[in-house]
Amino acid sequence: MLDIRLFRENPEELKRILGSRNGNFPVDEIISLDSQRREILTLTDELKAERNRGSRAIAEIKKTGTEPLELMEKMRAIGEEIKKNDTRIAEHESSIQNLLLEIPNLPHASVPVGDDEAANVEVRSFGTPREFDFEPKAHWDIGEELGILDFERGVRLAESRFTVLKGAGARLSRALINFMLNVHTLEHGFLEIEPPFLVNSETMKGTGQLPKFAEDLYSCSSDDLWLIPTAEVPLTNLHREEIIPEEDLPLCYTAYTPCFRREAGSHGRDVRGMLRQHQFDKVELVKICSPEDSFDELESLTLAAEQILVRLGLPFRTVALSTGDMGFSASKTYDLEVWLPSQHKYREISSCSNCGDFQARRMNTRFRTKGGGRVQFVHTLNGSGIAVGRCLIAILENYQTKEGSVVIPEVLVPYMDGVSVIERPSKKCQRTAKMSWVKRLFGTAKMSSP
Repeated sequence: MLDIRLFRENPEELKRILGSRNGNFPVDEIISLDSQRREILTLTDELKAERNRGSRAIAEIKKTGTEPLELMEKMRAIGEEIKKNDTRIAEHESSIQNLLLEIPNLPHASVPVGDDEAANVEVRSFGTPREFDFEPKAHWDIGEELGILDFERGVRLAESRFTVLKGAGARLSRALINFMLNVHTLEHGFLEIEPPFLVNSETMKGTGQLPKFAEDLYSCSSDDLWLIPTAEVPLTNLHREEIIPEEDLPLCYTAYTPCFRREAGSHGRDVRGMLRQHQFDKVELVKICSPEDSFDELESLTLAAEQILVRLGLPFRTVALSTGDMGFSASKTYDLEVWLPSQHKYREISSCSNCGDFQARRMNTRFRTKGGGRVQFVHTLNGSGIAVGRCLIAILENYQTKEGSVVIPEVLVPYMDGVSVIERPSKKCQRTAKMSWVKRLFGTAKMSSP
């Protein structure tokens, strides 16, 4: 959330900046409530001072053997007024905090100003989209023909926007997860975490999912628990309500988790295939650092995510999002967009954001400067490193062959146990593989049927 001092010191400038975030925000209401709260607080402080003076006067009068009944009655009345004011102050503070939770982060000065994605700015690109000598198929056709994606059974098991991965499809997904985690932990210095996939409301509130985006989340009705929409939520909240020594910063975490989103408001968008799912896999990157380092860390985090696509040989571009296209908690965001041949355009596969102290204020996560110095809020950053399902889609479409098979990117072959091409196996091949496994386990002795 934003610092309340921004509303007091320069409200018109605050309104101007928030005007670029595409929304109507209760700035005037917060300013009014804060002003009222401070007036009541000033009055209450004066009443408390008067009560203290009265209490001392009563004590002095009683020493003379006299009961100052009139003064005592006046002090009781002042005490009642103080109680009422304390209640009003608490109510105002609660209202202000609830309204602050509705205000998005302020965009950094370097962010392009614009209403939507049309104002996004390309920063750099990698690779050249492949020229096919045949009409490239969409991933849903490729996956179904290879027998590795099953959309019908996903719907039957759950509902639309759920998919079953089978055989080499499931293996490819697992290979991508292991590849990404190895790169980020062994080369980029991130610490792997396996967090809970269910978190409580305070955790969701800490990173900005609650209360504003409750309709996009899955909750457990009998518990105060929510299915995570991204590993950003538990990773960033690892240090909620903590003070971190500055010498421990930056903290760099990565995690693979499934992610769950209702995709509220996306009806009619990307209805075919698995581009927009209610459940999807992702490897997430999170950094917690000091304020002066956060924008350097954003560049580093973005490059770490880009490296995954570079090594997979997937064409992509990196764009700086405009003020109107950024997420609620971000002050600056880079999107990585991978080329999808079937759509003849780039589609988002990762978002890397610096949230400044916006989430830290909600979580009350701070650090103490070296030498036992002052305490201040950390800056938090997050990014997809990267979305596994969308990466799988990009591989199927960019590495498809005229014959209908899919070539595995070279860097993934070791993670696929040497498999370099996905082809639809015949039933004979499946049975041969099964019997080969049985023979390895039990030897070559003749197996009789039961």
